[in-house]
Amino acid sequence: MDSTTDKNPWTTLSVAEVYENPWIRITHREVLNPMGRPGIYGVVHFKNLAVGIVPIDENGNTWLVGQYRYALNRYSWEIPEGGCPAGADPLEAAQRELREETGLVASHWTKLLDTAISNSVTDELGVIYLAQNLTEGPPDPEETEELQLRLPLEEALQMVYSGEITDSLSIMGLMMAKDRR
Repeated sequence: MDSTTDKNPWTTLSVAEVYENPWIRITHREVLNPMGRPGIYGVVHFKNLAVGIVPIDENGNTWLVGQYRYALNRYSWEIPEGGCPAGADPLEAAQRELREETGLVASHWTKLLDTAISNSVTDELGVIYLAQNLTEGPPDPEETEELQLRLPLEEALQMVYSGEITDSLSIMGLMMAKDRR
């Protein structure tokens, strides 16, 4: 069944913008649920497509980027990630993010998956790539991206299994990369 052509069982009665900044827009919606009962829905609209990259060198090593995530109030190890503005090419955004965060340039790119990151109250979509045939150069990270870690893919996967990596793009990307190698 093609879910994109299914009839939406929800009825939207009204939409009011609650908040907006350069990255997100939040709306409050008065709705009728699929049973016809009134309700509310809050939706967080993301203005960028999330891009994640799993770089893997010829020795099976990958790179993680560490930074403190304000919303979670904790430090997070993640694959290189960033945003792709609407209408821009996600692969070009991924190539830029990889170069900025790690200094790496890859000559071979494979799309691993498209994903809905948290589809209960957001419309955030993401795409994850595998980057191979790497050339190292100097990184140019944002001021919040503190550390890079080069380690075997298997060690990064152990960080997933132990709960040390909790970022959804990172978990999905590392698991998919393991299966694609």
